[in-house]
Amino acid sequence: MNLNITGHHVEVTDAIREYTTEKLDRVVRHFDNVTSVSVILSVDKLNQKAEATVHVRGKDIHVESIDADLYAAVDALVDKLSRQVQKYKEKSNAHHHDSHKFEVPEA
Repeated sequence: MNLNITGHHVEVTDAIREYTTEKLDRVVRHFDNVTSVSVILSVDKLNQKAEATVHVRGKDIHVESIDADLYAAVDALVDKLSRQVQKYKEKSNAHHHDSHKFEVPEA
């Protein structure tokens, strides 16, 4: 998995990088088909914004979160991302299993 963390109008310190990486590892463990993750951390006046784009096979999942605290924004981002990845995983598994359930009636 390729992880890219960048900052706009904010310096990405080692603590923030480690915290974000640790939280995103939880999401990646749920789903093996993640090829790359791009995270953008930004500051706009008093709002801290965290955005993530996860590239999985066949789809890109984009999630963003805004909060007064950057760590809280990252937590909310990971929660949203986890739900989206679980939803995608369930859809892909359901679609895959439905195609194998087709049975030919005996004549």
